[in-house]
Amino acid sequence: MTVQSALMEGIQSLKAVGIESAARDARLLMTSALGIDASRLTLCLHDPIPEHTRLTFDEYIRARQTHRPVSRILGRREFWGRSFIITDDVLDPRGDTETLIAKALTYTGDRILDLGTGSGIIAITMAAERATATVHAIDISNEALNVARENASIHGVADRVCFTQGSWFDPVEDQFDMILSNPPYISDTEMRHLSPDVAQFDPHIALTPGGDGLAPYRIIAQHANRYLKDDGVVIVEIGHAQAQDVTNIFRAAGFCNVSTHKDFEQKDRIIVAQK
Repeated sequence: MTVQSALMEGIQSLKAVGIESAARDARLLMTSALGIDASRLTLCLHDPIPEHTRLTFDEYIRARQTHRPVSRILGRREFWGRSFIITDDVLDPRGDTETLIAKALTYTGDRILDLGTGSGIIAITMAAERATATVHAIDISNEALNVARENASIHGVADRVCFTQGSWFDPVEDQFDMILSNPPYISDTEMRHLSPDVAQFDPHIALTPGGDGLAPYRIIAQHANRYLKDDGVVIVEIGHAQAQDVTNIFRAAGFCNVSTHKDFEQKDRIIVAQK
């Protein structure tokens, strides 16, 4: 059997269970099984597939047939040009969150607080992109923090990112130039309509706070002023239909210059609020 024939079988197996991205996913899984860069796959298509590679690829395909995301099968996710370890203990980062990084990098200030850090992508990316930055990253899950610490070590910023277990601001004492967060924001109603890739594999604590999905923004808005330096900013990711509600929450808490920013698909995705 050639690489190409095994790949085509994999694609058909994924299509048979309704995986819309079957061709893309199978190619990613094949390149990983082969241990090559994706750009080299076409050069290998007519080569015989080694038995151990075939077994690995078949295992990957079976996992994807259960709707387990490719990133979770491979244990890594690309984000802002870097590869991050992910496990079942952390949210699988989305490209939408890169919009938060892009906006945060337009503001000055080297003291950063990251609330609900998960795999650490926000804290680590900010530290890696801003060599003078120090970041305090909080998460309620010790398992998630272990993943984040490993990622920080891999990317050489462990000396500038402090990870602490706790709920929101409970372990925080200092003041910061920026408070960043991609909190759980999916409402109970929306949870019922999530794709299996998300609903079955992302930790629910990282997806939803329950109710209307707005509770984390109320907590952040209520307490953030105390932990911000003068003219400091809060930058949070939101659900695309939450812009007005979250804007109202921050304005009611006394923040000024509250603004909404769109993601790469032109959906409302980021709220910035100034102390």
